[in-house]
Amino acid sequence: MKKIILSTLLCLISVVAAADTFGTHFADTTLRLDYILSGTNRTQHIALARMSKTPHWYGRRTNMDHLLLRGNGQLAVLDTLTADTLYCHSFSTLFQEWQTTEEATRVERSFESPIIIPMPHHTVDVVITLTDTHNRPTARLRHRVDPSDILIHDRSSQPTTPWRYIRQSGPSEQCIDIAFVAEGFTDQEMPIFLAACDSSINALAAHEPYTSMMSRFNFVAIMPTSAESGVSVPRRSIWRNTALGSHYDTFYSDRYLTIPSVCRLYDLCSGLPFEHFIILANTEEYGGGGIYNSYTIASARSRRAKLEVIVHEFGHSFGGLGDEYYYDDQYETQYPSDTEPWEPNLTTLVDFNSKWADMLPQGTAVPTQPLPESASEKERTQRIGVFEGGGYQSHGVYRPAQDCRMKVNEVHDFCPVCQRAIRRLINYYAPEPQQP
Repeated sequence: MKKIILSTLLCLISVVAAADTFGTHFADTTLRLDYILSGTNRTQHIALARMSKTPHWYGRRTNMDHLLLRGNGQLAVLDTLTADTLYCHSFSTLFQEWQTTEEATRVERSFESPIIIPMPHHTVDVVITLTDTHNRPTARLRHRVDPSDILIHDRSSQPTTPWRYIRQSGPSEQCIDIAFVAEGFTDQEMPIFLAACDSSINALAAHEPYTSMMSRFNFVAIMPTSAESGVSVPRRSIWRNTALGSHYDTFYSDRYLTIPSVCRLYDLCSGLPFEHFIILANTEEYGGGGIYNSYTIASARSRRAKLEVIVHEFGHSFGGLGDEYYYDDQYETQYPSDTEPWEPNLTTLVDFNSKWADMLPQGTAVPTQPLPESASEKERTQRIGVFEGGGYQSHGVYRPAQDCRMKVNEVHDFCPVCQRAIRRLINYYAPEPQQP
């Protein structure tokens, strides 16, 4: 009993301390910054479109001034007098992915990129930066935010999309709020969506480190209704009137399912508890996508979706993990040989010590030779090495395991390196109270 009481007190002390630090600079209010990213394969531009606010801040209240992962873009909130970093955030964008396509060589396009931050008590400078595959800044915008600005749209009185907690482990100050968002479901079909939420949570809970850390998560179901059932499939001339307008064939890739307006997603979820999104699309067709600190989207009714696509894509959008499969160097410049990738499960060996070198068994050969096909799945996923091939490239990029959920959908487990990376992120967002 004494241990339980002491543990509870430590938890409360930890939460109060975090709240004190947070409250020094920020109010319990969300400030939404809507950016427009535009350009070609060679140019990048950032513009601020609008600002709005809603009550309560559901994001992290600890580790405010440093990043765990760099992403392909970074945002910093700076004190205008001292230039100290008060809050920072990293992300990736569909725009930067589009820049690698053939279309980007002949036309300029724009993409929405809303970012939420806690509302500062006083005027601050916000700096948003996009970086290339060499980690070099390619575009930067610095602008001032005055919390008393009358043109910051107050959305607190707007109607709220129907929503409910599915599983609530604790208050948002202590937990990570994952929002499931319905896409392509009519009002009559919402029970199907809610059942898909439950099975998706169970799928995540079946994989470490989520299995042992589920108490750090809250799960919310957000239920915008669609006028028509299903999603759009342009290659079949199918266009549906849905809540988010999602469609397959993104960048002319059959299985790539995305949404055209991320601002619309934020509009529908305005004022609700969310920190990360999982969009469940009302379709049986296999496909989906995951963009780091943006969203995961996947089929809600595909036979393969629950145990494969959602877990894999959430590894991208939440865990910041890279794809470990590869082709015949289709994207040979995705990971330049002179630059260490920011993804924790890929390396070019430029700075391998920053990756999983500390987990490598002594005497392991680099590159590591794969085990024969007769080896068990456990041997292929749990044996840590430096296996050549990853990040879409067959040469020059290395992955930590022969097989992993980030390489092969049919493999059940994340490898130990990916598990550690996800565990670190969970602790970054929702630290465990220190034990005596």
